[in-house]
Amino acid sequence: MSVQERKERERAARERLIVATARELAEQQGWDAVTTRRLAERIEYSQPVLYSHFRGKREIIGAVALEGATEMAGAVRAATAAADDPRARVAALARAYLDFAERNPAVYDAMFQLDGGLAYAQEDTPEPLKDAFAALLESLGEVAGDGVDPGLFTETFWAALHGLATLTRARRLPTEDTERRVELLVDRLAMA
Repeated sequence: MSVQERKERERAARERLIVATARELAEQQGWDAVTTRRLAERIEYSQPVLYSHFRGKREIIGAVALEGATEMAGAVRAATAAADDPRARVAALARAYLDFAERNPAVYDAMFQLDGGLAYAQEDTPEPLKDAFAALLESLGEVAGDGVDPGLFTETFWAALHGLATLTRARRLPTEDTERRVELLVDRLAMA
């Protein structure tokens, strides 16, 4: 292995460490606790080393969002692959999405609430974000209905899921009714 290859591998490992540490700190204490000074202390590198990877917290949030999008797409695909009909796939998708949001609140915030400097729904949208949307579209597109744009339907269903995730987490909706909400969403919107 050349010196250059070793340096590139070490740089990638440091970058993964920064992102993992930011995620861990955000999940434990919230995004306000994630500062470059605290990250530098936790990873035991100087702040200049951290800045050689990310220009600041905004870029770190963006990196966490991209990692989260990849994980969410995988969770949705795994859940829908086990379902044997369109209704079951949509219900599995909804449950997987809401479960991801509940289990990863800081990552979910990085993806959908905070400014990570990422473009959404544009030509220059990063591939992990496009793939996360595609994971939703794969199951929702088949139930959009005649004359309904599958992408627009997926955006609308996603917005409903996001609302459920956000309102439930904020304790504006009681958690004990989550499954009933999923069933209503699936039956009334996706299977109408």
